[in-house]
Amino acid sequence: MRFRYSAIAFTVALATGQLAHAGEAEAKKWIDSEFQPSTLSKDKQLAEMKWFIDAAKKLKAKGVTEISTVSETLTVHEYESKTLAKAFEEITGIKVKHDIIQEGDVIEKLQTSMQSGKSIYDGWVTDSDLIGTHYRYGDIMSLTKYMKEAGKPYTSPTLDLKDFIGTSFTTAPDGQLYQLPTQQFANLYWFRADLFARKDLQEKFKAKYGYELGVPQNWSAYEDIAAFFTDDVKSIDGKPIYGHMDYGKKDPSLGWRFTDAWLSMAGAADIGIPNGMPVDEWGIKVGADKCTPVGASVSRGGATNSPASVYALTKYIEWMKKYAPKEAMGMTFGESGPVPAQGQIAQQIFWYTAFTADMVKKGLPVVNDDGTPKWRMAPGPNGPYWKQGMQNGYQDVGSWTFFKNHDADKTAAAWLYAQFVTSKTVSLKKSIVGLTFIRDSDIRADYFTKNANKYGGLIEFYRSPARVAWTPTGTNVPDYPKLAQLWWKNVAVAVTGEKTPQAAMDNLAEEMDAVMARLERAGMAHCAPKLAAKQDPAKMLSDTHAPWKKLANEKVKGETVAYDKLLQAWKDGKVR
Repeated sequence: MRFRYSAIAFTVALATGQLAHAGEAEAKKWIDSEFQPSTLSKDKQLAEMKWFIDAAKKLKAKGVTEISTVSETLTVHEYESKTLAKAFEEITGIKVKHDIIQEGDVIEKLQTSMQSGKSIYDGWVTDSDLIGTHYRYGDIMSLTKYMKEAGKPYTSPTLDLKDFIGTSFTTAPDGQLYQLPTQQFANLYWFRADLFARKDLQEKFKAKYGYELGVPQNWSAYEDIAAFFTDDVKSIDGKPIYGHMDYGKKDPSLGWRFTDAWLSMAGAADIGIPNGMPVDEWGIKVGADKCTPVGASVSRGGATNSPASVYALTKYIEWMKKYAPKEAMGMTFGESGPVPAQGQIAQQIFWYTAFTADMVKKGLPVVNDDGTPKWRMAPGPNGPYWKQGMQNGYQDVGSWTFFKNHDADKTAAAWLYAQFVTSKTVSLKKSIVGLTFIRDSDIRADYFTKNANKYGGLIEFYRSPARVAWTPTGTNVPDYPKLAQLWWKNVAVAVTGEKTPQAAMDNLAEEMDAVMARLERAGMAHCAPKLAAKQDPAKMLSDTHAPWKKLANEKVKGETVAYDKLLQAWKDGKVR
């Protein structure tokens, strides 16, 4: 569109009372006070906001004055709920009740809406992990179709979908975009760079293990470093130091600890990007059509209870018990998240970059006096079953999602709000607040070039090809809500010792197959499961594809690399 307002012309119009559209004064106020910095000039920000004002006017004429939306509890969503919703109301005149609830509650309410056929909210932020669910059931609106048809009058000409970095994750096998990303964060390796740089610790580590103390490239090195800090170093500045951090409480978040690609980090899946194909990181195999799930159990060609998966669960439990603070066993995801910032954790293999914003605050034990972090982030190390070309790790992509058969005008208003909180006018500031990037233009903004040293490698990661090599749950998972709830309950009995890791994963695989059998009988709009006949599990294991045979030696020699070399690889356009 043409950007019709210069700053001078706008000021004259404001002074003479000639502003043609209510809301422009409010837009200018927000642009001047809150929406800075931005990748757009103030004139272009104002022009973008004017489009929202005009679009909202059409809906208000139809009686739409208030909408409801929901998202999980994250810093970036709190900013949307408390600040951007207020801005949207003042600028457009449409009030937004933006609820912030726990992720498990979002999933539960979504399930209820899918089962009843009536959406509780006008707009939802749900993880792109549900893309396989949304596509198969047919309840969720295709944004591709909506933007061309009913939603065309309400789709911003400055949306610029090509600028979004996560749309490949929210596109289904039919090529349709079903969700619009509003935040992203990856699961990476975190470590105390200041401790790893100490000459005395470097010398002690090399003397014991025969290689350099550095960023671990495999799980063996991670394990060696965990043991070194916990058992040999023991304390730093008079306080205990631990070589590992995790969480193990029987809670829904325990499931994320595994479904967020832990098995694929060990190497349980097939080779394939974004997800293993035909066997994915949950261990679910799909048929030749790359869409129809045929089973999770090894006996059906899946890998959920394969040797690599059992190894992954075994190491998770072993490391937590040996090298993490004893309190970790009783913590949830949310409770364990702030612990590394307290200064007594040397490294963490499974760390979400969503915690970055809370780990760079001045005064923390892990932040220098000049505001730069003492820690760094890097690609997570790979397990012994991992092979080149496999999924590298997990990335969460929270995305705007809309029910197909919901009130059309309410949906249009919620779609406006979704575009508003992801618009170029506000997205750079939102990225600074939450550090959960969605636009390439924001990542490459001058602000982050100048301040990259404050974020411990986050900017370099998102400017590299690695940002699409870390991927969300893929389309093999036919019903995320139903299947995800099976994980934490089965993992929990292995953590407590009630079952062996093998028995726990055997039961999980059987339960997943049972759910998929019910989905097969019930039918789905697209690609319903069709379970394969059971065969001898021993004959299904292979050394050329998943499910992989058990390795004779799962404890290979540890390998590390200097962090500067990793950082340079990112700068050179490499994944790792």
